[in-house]
Amino acid sequence: MRRILIVEDDRDIAELVALHLGDLSIRTEFAVDGREALARLERRTYCLVILDLRLPELDGLEVCKRLRARDDYTPILMLTAKATELDRVLGLEVGADDYLTKPFSVLELVARVKAILRRVEELGKRPVSARQVVEIGDLVIDPDRRRVTVGGRALELTAKEFDLLLHFASHPGLVFSRSQLLDLVWGYGHDGYEHTVNSHINRLRSKLEPDPARPRYIQTVWGVGYRFAEDLAA
Repeated sequence: MRRILIVEDDRDIAELVALHLGDLSIRTEFAVDGREALARLERRTYCLVILDLRLPELDGLEVCKRLRARDDYTPILMLTAKATELDRVLGLEVGADDYLTKPFSVLELVARVKAILRRVEELGKRPVSARQVVEIGDLVIDPDRRRVTVGGRALELTAKEFDLLLHFASHPGLVFSRSQLLDLVWGYGHDGYEHTVNSHINRLRSKLEPDPARPRYIQTVWGVGYRFAEDLAA
């Protein structure tokens, strides 16, 4: 049975989430602060961590940073306060796979959990050859270690920025709409979430491109979507 760690100091919210995830045949465990969460993660492997941002002891951002510093990869769904846009951006920057704002719909949370787990399972089913290092010009992407370098310079990418780049680099020249990218990279496609794709691509370009205003790698196809430059992969 799959196991999820819920890191939330509000017991009512944690138990409500656990109740609905139980319908997916998922076993849930709880941690009420960041230190307890890290201790549990040292002892056991989880298929997902649902992580509240505002926690006693260590907050969610610090927990997320420490998880991403480890070699093994654990998906993270972060819960943030509705009023703090900065918190959501910071959560994505330090490596959260997705986020929900409080108060949230339990049905939407379950949908996000399903999407993350489905994406992880699909990645696990890919043959070893599909996870080989991708080298395009001076760009090197290591899927297993989730590391990216450009001209020997390491890039600090969030989880979704890495997934986006790997997807584009694996399909040079193909054009993807925002809704397609939501389905293929995030695992869900909802109207109104296209701005998420735009913001992630903008941040990815700021880290990857020599001149983000004139992107070399990830190009905009006006009125359609985005593509990875085909001439670089030739």
